[in-house]
Amino acid sequence: MTEERRSNLAAFLRSRRERVTPEMVDLAPGPRRRTPGLRREEVAQLAGVGVTWYTWLEQGRPINASAQVLDAVARTLRLDSAERHHLYRLAGHAEVPLSADSNQVTPEMQQILDRLGDMPASLINSRYDILAMNAAYAALFPEIAAAPEGERNSLWQSCLNPDADTVLLNREQEIARAVAVFRAAYGRHTDDPCWQDFVRRLAAESPTFARLWARQDVADPGPRVKAYRHVRLGELRFSTTSFTAVPEVRMVVYTPLDDQTRTAVSVLMGKGGIAR
Repeated sequence: MTEERRSNLAAFLRSRRERVTPEMVDLAPGPRRRTPGLRREEVAQLAGVGVTWYTWLEQGRPINASAQVLDAVARTLRLDSAERHHLYRLAGHAEVPLSADSNQVTPEMQQILDRLGDMPASLINSRYDILAMNAAYAALFPEIAAAPEGERNSLWQSCLNPDADTVLLNREQEIARAVAVFRAAYGRHTDDPCWQDFVRRLAAESPTFARLWARQDVADPGPRVKAYRHVRLGELRFSTTSFTAVPEVRMVVYTPLDDQTRTAVSVLMGKGGIAR
């Protein structure tokens, strides 16, 4: 990292620190606070890093900062998306890791999903977590809609729930591609404990995933034609189209490819008790 970059990083961190008041992070203001915002030692404590290390970082010293540590500092300083990207660029990191903020579903996002009517659609992050869905998606994949939060993941369900109401016809081929897309995304999150834990748990539960994961294949997400067999309504065919909502979050829309599929979705949506 160049001296100019370190100087800009130091100035940016200092300005963001001075903006955060003790009350914003549930700290007492104290009677002798001479600096605006938080003290350096308070930022270090809240972020779980050493006081000396953070002081050196803010002073522009030539030290390295991992993505995981920068993420903790960003959360402590209440950085928004643009500020987080700026912090990572100044620190020499090309990629910004997936954060909790990236998984927030706004009312506008949900409204778009709901407006798609009988076209099943979901918001999905790069780990295949289903963040939101519309009624048509919930009707088509009721097991995902009813799954607990930790298992509301399309890759997890594809690998571990072969007896679902709606199953892929080319299951092995489609799961192999999904694992390859997941592997490519994992390369941006290799130091993230949440991603590491997800891989460990799924590999332990699914021999199929463990075998495909070991192949080291990678692929980019893209439009697909997917065929399913529904337990009561027979073969269903969709084209899937992805739209980027926010960094690392995609809206995936399932467009019925024939009259039988369109009718089947309508029938499913006509049943009561559809959860979302």
